[in-house]
Amino acid sequence: MDTAAQGGNRLARRAFIKGGLAMSAVLGSGQAGAQWSQSLRYPDPGVEILDPSFTKYRIFNSSIERLATGFRWLEGPVWIGDGNYLLVSDIANNQIIRWDESTGKASVFRKPANFPNGNTRDRQGRLLTCEGAVTRRISRTEYSGNIITLTDSFEGKPYNSPNDIICKTDGSVWFTDPPFQLGNDYEGRISKQELPDAVYRIDAQARKVHRVINDLAGPNGLCFSPDEKKLYVVEGRAKPSRILWVYTVGPDNELSEKTKFLEVDGAGALDGIKCDQDGNIWAGWGSNGAPGADSAKLDGVMIFNPQGQAIGHIHLPERCANLCFGGEQNNRLFMASSHSIYSVFVNTRGAVAFD
Repeated sequence: MDTAAQGGNRLARRAFIKGGLAMSAVLGSGQAGAQWSQSLRYPDPGVEILDPSFTKYRIFNSSIERLATGFRWLEGPVWIGDGNYLLVSDIANNQIIRWDESTGKASVFRKPANFPNGNTRDRQGRLLTCEGAVTRRISRTEYSGNIITLTDSFEGKPYNSPNDIICKTDGSVWFTDPPFQLGNDYEGRISKQELPDAVYRIDAQARKVHRVINDLAGPNGLCFSPDEKKLYVVEGRAKPSRILWVYTVGPDNELSEKTKFLEVDGAGALDGIKCDQDGNIWAGWGSNGAPGADSAKLDGVMIFNPQGQAIGHIHLPERCANLCFGGEQNNRLFMASSHSIYSVFVNTRGAVAFD
């Protein structure tokens, strides 16, 4: 997520963690600190149908739930099914948070964590993390708990601030590397940019690193289509507004046929993305920080069909930076949203679940 480009509010807040499904909290002044409580009505008015095709994905009696709150800037959620918990990066607090489904409580999983951003799992179930500052690397947590470096440089130069990460079923690891966390000492460390904005791939066996995209300004969220023949990448600093590009993925993992999937109109801004089993794109959504933008109407998650048409909008009281599918049936959408973790059950599943 590129907060430097958003002109967002960065007021320091007390570090506290509270669990509970229907809790409300006041975190401070401004929109993000507004009091919130779970809707008692079915269907939840926060799950908006923009096109009739989205009706089948909304579960009539499933509500948006706030699972935990009190953080500074949440990103990179990943579901750990064999442990029945969610991990999410709290970047500005330099920690990874663990939310347990069995207890409904959140706790610190790792601190310090090198200002972590995106997280995923490899095909062996090990945690992969984009460490956005200090180490500026892709790390892997071994079964023993030891943390090793998969890569921290390309052609002898350190990465900028690894941002989002995915693992293909062939074991290759793909990540974006914008300069977002180089510009301040709040969500990273002020450092010199030595590499161009880019997307990289780490081969599964040889662990050789390839630069696969180098012409996007601020590459951000990325995901594969269900058949992994398409790669979607957000261009976070495209002008005048953010763009979601789609590439054809060849049998050798080479990319071709770069196509504009959608360009955001007005003040909206997409961030982290995931694909469901039907090929719909679920995108973290909010304001681009433009003067006069109505964040209250924008914040949440937007859903686009495979043709790029907006079909649904999950409204949240905070900007959603990233999201993931999880839960026992892979049909629970977890949303990392500024200060809080939200979830809602939906009638679809994530495209590529860990198994």
